Amino acid sequence: MTAKLTTVRAGALTTVQDSGRRGHAHLGVPRSGALDATAMRLANRLLGNDPDAAVLETTLTGCALRPDHPVTAVVGGAHCPVTVDGRPVAWGAPVRVPAGAVLNVGTATAGVRSYVAVAGGITTEPVLGSRSTDLLSGLGPGPLRAGHVVRVGTPARPVAPAVAVPWPGPPGELVLPVRLGPRADWFTPSALRTLTSVTYRVSPHSNRIGLRTEGPPLERATTGELPSEGIVLGAVQVPPDGRPVIFLHDHPTTGGYPVVAVVAEPALAAAAQATAGTPVRFTPG
Repeated sequence: MTAKLTTVRAGALTTVQDSGRRGHAHLGVPRSGALDATAMRLANRLLGNDPDAAVLETTLTGCALRPDHPVTAVVGGAHCPVTVDGRPVAWGAPVRVPAGAVLNVGTATAGVRSYVAVAGGITTEPVLGSRSTDLLSGLGPGPLRAGHVVRVGTPARPVAPAVAVPWPGPPGELVLPVRLGPRADWFTPSALRTLTSVTYRVSPHSNRIGLRTEGPPLERATTGELPSEGIVLGAVQVPPDGRPVIFLHDHPTTGGYPVVAVVAEPALAAAAQATAGTPVRFTPG
């Protein structure tokens, strides 16, 4: 019999995420999915799940869950204290959670987003091929609330004995390789030099839609209005205040502010774990 997880404490923001919805941007649907896909896949592999099986993504303050049947779980991503019925257990390794016990994922001590994977994966109803919560469009299951229940699938194979694995740490400095364009010509040469030479910082107003930055504004060479055009994951859009915003997985699929550059996708996992105030450097790449 498969297990159900009841949400005892939802935390600041806990959502269901997998590898996301690909191929639907023409319908106005962004990819969504785990912001730190590396952490999601590592947690799943430790449990014998498909690497892209759905997990729970928490934000800063973690969450607490009570299974109605015994489950095996891994908490990874942002480092945090983990307990089962108040007893400390391993972070980043498989942990057995008895039926009725409370798995508590504490406040992140390094990084932003922790991932709770369970043997068998989270099995909410797929929408457009994904179980992911999309905060912008509202597709997929809503963010967890106290009392919400999510189901767990049947484990595909026994969980291997716990082994020590290297987990990436949060960035002390976020280095984002970018390619200029498609609207780099809307900015002055001085602004383009500023983008790739000045250190910005992560704004506390960042979220799953975009990582906002604090720093010197980029001066526009063109002051006209730009008709809305397509936006891709990693696009660096510059709103009227001139400070770059890096679009993450719940980004809009169109936008009317110029995109000065695009961040290489592999660098976005580190962006998911960058805390407010983390230095940000854009480098030609």
